Amino acid sequence: MHVMIFGCGYSGTAIARAFGDSGMRISGTTRSEEKAEELRRTGIEAFIFDGESLSDDLRAAMAGVTHLVQSIAPRDADPLLALLGKDSTVLLPDLQWIGYLSTVGVYGDHKGSWVTEETPCVPVSGRSKERLDAEDAWLALGRARDLPAAILRLSGIYGPGRNAFVNLDRGTARRIIKKDQVFNRIRVEDIGASTRFLSEHALGGIYNVTDDQPGPPQDVIVEAARLMGVAPPPEQPFETAEMTPMARSFYGENKRVSNAKLKATGFRFAFPNYPMSLAQLWQNDGWRG
Repeated sequence: MHVMIFGCGYSGTAIARAFGDSGMRISGTTRSEEKAEELRRTGIEAFIFDGESLSDDLRAAMAGVTHLVQSIAPRDADPLLALLGKDSTVLLPDLQWIGYLSTVGVYGDHKGSWVTEETPCVPVSGRSKERLDAEDAWLALGRARDLPAAILRLSGIYGPGRNAFVNLDRGTARRIIKKDQVFNRIRVEDIGASTRFLSEHALGGIYNVTDDQPGPPQDVIVEAARLMGVAPPPEQPFETAEMTPMARSFYGENKRVSNAKLKATGFRFAFPNYPMSLAQLWQNDGWRG
């Protein structure tokens, strides 16, 4: 059994860790030799993949892959699908399960209402439209090969080394206030655990991988500051705050994302809401990563 993670970055590395005691061969791809060495030091077999071509050693490894996780964002189209071509059995003859990391951004704006996997997607940004196209293509590949393909729609990712404590410590935390705005978020370890769970149960389809507690983003900063014993940054009205176009675009989508479908499979989140998750990061001194 061999799991290969294409795009073994922050989430991909957490997925690799989740499979750590499974007895499976674990490998991942990255774009640089420096990052590849980092992955190897953590026990992940690393390959260089630039998104445009497959090296001979990567091709050889893919021949034994049973579980594929794809987390590389599409650039016009999904780079891996483009290289697999019309017959993926040539490169992935032993494939048993597919996991594709997508985003809740594919839902678009629902003005704060709850969304489920059955909610029609009305993506706003070009990147979310590309993600939705990639989802459809991976699901089609699963159907064509009669194997489960799971789409994991992720909300805002945080965890060790990437969280409100880090931002407060660096002085980069901002308390942007936009009336009635809410976001979901997801602890990176729960991304890893849910990926392993879905693969071990051979589950396909679309799943929201997100927490139980959508809420205003400024509330997360306030809670982290309370735990640290520091003053939160001053409030900034969204309308006048200086923000990058991408950061501002996130505030153009407002929704509450349900995780009921994933829970119904029997999966249990280790970090179901941000107050307990932040408390765990602070108490265990794991926030720095």
